[in-house]
Amino acid sequence: MKPTRTAVPPIVALLLLVFALRVAAQPLPLAKPEEVGFSAERLDRFKTFVKKQVDARKYSGAITLIARNGKIADWQTFGYRDLESLIPMEKDTIVRIYSMSKIITTVAVMMLFEEGHFGLDDSIGDYIPELRNLKVFKGGTVEKPEVVDAVRPVTIKHLLTHTSGIRYGDANTVGGQLYRNSKLEESGSLEVFVRKLGKLPLLHQPGEKWGYGYSVDVLGRLVEVVSGKMFDDLLEQRLFVPLGMKDTGFLVPQEKMSRLAKIYERSAAGKLEERKDPNPRSLGAPHSPGKRMPSGGGGLFSTIGDYARFGQMLLNDGRLEGKQFLGRKTIELMRVNHLSHMDPPLINPEPLGFGLGGSVVTDLALTSAPGSIGTLGWAGYATTSIEMDFHEKCQFLFFFFDLLRRCAALEAGSCGARTTTNRVAFVALRRLEIGYLELNSELFTWHRSRKSDEK
Repeated sequence: MKPTRTAVPPIVALLLLVFALRVAAQPLPLAKPEEVGFSAERLDRFKTFVKKQVDARKYSGAITLIARNGKIADWQTFGYRDLESLIPMEKDTIVRIYSMSKIITTVAVMMLFEEGHFGLDDSIGDYIPELRNLKVFKGGTVEKPEVVDAVRPVTIKHLLTHTSGIRYGDANTVGGQLYRNSKLEESGSLEVFVRKLGKLPLLHQPGEKWGYGYSVDVLGRLVEVVSGKMFDDLLEQRLFVPLGMKDTGFLVPQEKMSRLAKIYERSAAGKLEERKDPNPRSLGAPHSPGKRMPSGGGGLFSTIGDYARFGQMLLNDGRLEGKQFLGRKTIELMRVNHLSHMDPPLINPEPLGFGLGGSVVTDLALTSAPGSIGTLGWAGYATTSIEMDFHEKCQFLFFFFDLLRRCAALEAGSCGARTTTNRVAFVALRRLEIGYLELNSELFTWHRSRKSDEK
């Protein structure tokens, strides 16, 4: 069934207006840090650290939001969204979230999974014929690549876990050059995208290795095929409008362009310079047919407040303000390690497993940082990230604005992993976010005593 683009019904438009008015002041209720178990003093340490990073021009600006039990404990802005004009960063600044789009796409896929449209172990070729009988790259040259048959079909679960063999193009490898030369990101639609992709070999056998890439963009096409709707329309109607994510989409309307943060990168001289074309996937206009596909892997714009509402829905076992989006058991499935059959069962070289749509903490000793098993999160190319700690009912959102051009893991294809962003700044943030933002001693003592009582 060919997906169709449907007009937004009047009732949906009315709901959008109601939500826009409702969340204009703040996306979630505000609380004093102590009311939700944080130390205000240690939050101040965190804010001082971030301010120093921005003041030193390591970043043009930043927005941070920390919430627990559905309430915002801290929400700050730093620096500028436009360095040249000295326009300050604001809480409603719109940003390119790049690979943070992947968790949103995954939720849409899992909603359709719950409705019985497909099973996770189904072959993607059963729904997208262009992806049947795929070959696997073995060697050779760009002009004469050598391929072999795939030993198993690519499944929907392979796509959700980045074990499909469909990877981003690494300019230093022959296989990566094949992907780059195909110009997948310039496809005018997801249908055209999968048609191009079907002519390329997988870069490893399905299910045998974790490799970051276009898998989630394929899932966007799956959504279109099984739902009969255009991918961007389905996200708007089933997630963005009912969640009140009023500033999230694949296109920034002209009337909101003044709120869009510029993206910067560091020059060879060490100076922050604006990147005029950060990534064509985020500069497209999917509502104008034939220009850019709506990339579920990296094309969304959003605000930190919008994403906090999305994160809170997941922390609430799939429910927000009376509406159920996903089942609790589905979210539990998303945040367990689906790489357990691999050796090692991790995102090499990172000490994290991978669930459905994002990385998961599987072993605190391996991460060498405070946290909780089952924490789910991901990051974007412009140094934006979310971590959702389901045990403590916390979410940590950090939006910086610097392309990961100098990230060593970029060419390895894992720049979406939040532990491979900017090593100096982000590792410090990771230690601060739960260490300096740790729950107060009374709450910790209560948790410890409760565990003793249970024994």
